[in-house]
Formats: sequence, C-alpha cells, structure tokens
Amino acid sequence: MSDKNLSPSLNRRQFVAAAGAAATAALAACDNGSGTVEGPDGTATSNDNASDAEKTKVSFVLDYTPNTNHTGIYVALAEGYFAEEGLEVEIVQPPADGADALIGAGGAQMGVSYQDYIANNLASDQPMPYSAVAAIIQHNTSGIMSREEDGVTHPAAMEGHTYATWDMPVEQATVKRCVEADGGDWSKVELVPYEVDDEVSGLRANMFDTVWVYEAWAVQNAVVQDFPYNYFSFISVDPVFDYYTPVIAANDDFAAQNPEAVKAFLRAAKRGYEYAIENPDAAADILCEQVPELDSALVHQSQTYLADQYVADAESWGVIDPERWAAFYQWLNDNDLVANKLDVNAGYDLSFLE
Repeated sequence: MSDKNLSPSLNRRQFVAAAGAAATAALAACDNGSGTVEGPDGTATSNDNASDAEKTKVSFVLDYTPNTNHTGIYVALAEGYFAEEGLEVEIVQPPADGADALIGAGGAQMGVSYQDYIANNLASDQPMPYSAVAAIIQHNTSGIMSREEDGVTHPAAMEGHTYATWDMPVEQATVKRCVEADGGDWSKVELVPYEVDDEVSGLRANMFDTVWVYEAWAVQNAVVQDFPYNYFSFISVDPVFDYYTPVIAANDDFAAQNPEAVKAFLRAAKRGYEYAIENPDAAADILCEQVPELDSALVHQSQTYLADQYVADAESWGVIDPERWAAFYQWLNDNDLVANKLDVNAGYDLSFLE
C-alpha cells in the first residue's frame, strides 16, 4: 500500500481507528463503470439498479483497509456476482472497536474475522452471536521476519535479538512456544513495543530485529522493496498454529433468518476468489481500480502469492478443517490463554458452503 494514505502493514492487531477514514477519504464519489459505486464514506455497493427492491441487502465489514485478503469480495462486487445472486452488498470499513463487534451487534451482517478473535469472543462472559462461515485463506501464512544480515533463520536464533511485541498473551505465547520448541531460551529474547506501520521500514531503521508478519503482505513488501530478509513460518515449527486467519463471519441471527442469503453470498465470494486464483493480475487490477490508493506493484506481488494460498491443498475454497480448528482451541485451553474454557468445536458453521 502506498505511504500516502494506506499503511503497508497487515498487522491486524495494530488497527488504528483513523485508518478507515484515512483509507476512504480519497475515494471519489463516482460510478467507476465496473458495476460498483465508490462513495466518499468508503463504502462500495452494487450499481445494478434492476430489481434493487427485491435484492437482499448485506453489509460486509472489512477487518482493515482493503488489501489482497479481500480481493475475492471486490471481484465479486465488480463482476456482478453478488447481483446475480440477488444480493445488494455494501463493503464498509471497520469501526474503532473492530469488525467483530459490528458483526456481533448486527450492524454488519457479515465481515472478516479470525479464529483467535472468535476464540476471545466465545471465551468472554457474554459472547456476541457470530460465527465463521468460510475460510478466506486455507492456512496460517504468518511468521517471523528479520534482516537477512542477522541470520535469524529459525526460532532459537531470536535469542539475543529484539522482538516487536503487540503485548498480547496469545501472541507472546505463540512466539515463546516456537522459540522453546527450537531449543531456544525465551527469556533471552528482548521484547520491545511494536510502534510502526511498515515492518520493512522498522527493520531498516533497527527499531527491532524480529517481527510477526503476514507473508502475503509484509514479506511481499520486502520483495518489492528489494529488502534482504529472513522469514520462517509458525506452522513450520508447530502445526497447532495452522489456525484460520482470516475468515468470513456472519451474524448468527442474520444467518438463522436468512440462510439462503448467506449461501448466496458465499457462492458469489467463492467465484470471486476462484477468479483471483485463475487471474491474479486481472484480480489485482480490479482491486486497484476499486481502491486506487493501493500500491499497484505490491498488490500484484501479493496477489500472485495468494493465488496459491486461497485454496492450497483443500478440496475447495472456504472449507474449514474441524480437526485443525479444534487443535488450536485445545492449545488455547491447555495454556490458559482464554478467560473461560472453549468448546473446541464451537465458533464456525460450514452449513452455508455449497
């Protein structure tokens, strides 16, 4: 993403309330000719006026500013897939308290969430009614990035180096588990605050030595910037970390009352992501047309990477492996990382996928 308006970071835990406004302020209120209308408030809606009164309206909230995790949704909007399913879909930016709160409260019927965020909700004293209904990306594509010159090619090598932390229990427990599983001493890793929007810039400035990143964005940003780096994934250390991030979630009440609308949304979204798999450059162009503030080179680089990740080794887009879902929740339970013990099979519903 360009440094003009949008951060290159995909660090979802560093959400800044103003990010949505910064990302959307530059959107022109005009018909872009691709079947959608972009408004100054950052929304994107279908521009097919035929039978609008008969269409089911769905507000879809993003987790962050638009990026390649969302490409399939933008493709489905631009190519008219939602309209063909009888839906009028509006893409909206998240509020300050995040997409999950809006979905759970019913302010948005569907949106983007994560398995670990859903865990926190389920473990709360008063959980909000929403569930994952499809996986956007089949595997966890996050890990630790560092400067190539430091030689941090595996977790134990983080000893004697700084790590940029979000100061979250699950986050620190994940990295600690990786370091110790590799024979390292977690106490020898110095924790420093995560205070950047661009991980590559932070590494260049020696603000930290290691940082949790998402391979689809920060690592591809390093490639685009020709920045020498090392990277290892969490799932290469322990398969328990192969949880689902991100997912499409739906408000439970909306889904119960409108099951066919949720199925229709997922059918259209699936077509959008399959388009992105088969046509990554064209899909990247569509995303850049919808959100012109994005860095085109980074979007195309990221889209090429994600073309192999949306489905990966699954039978089709969107499926969730119950064993992998349960394994991560069991790990959270076993390590006392949630306020209340989780039902390891809760938080998702595959009945809407076709």
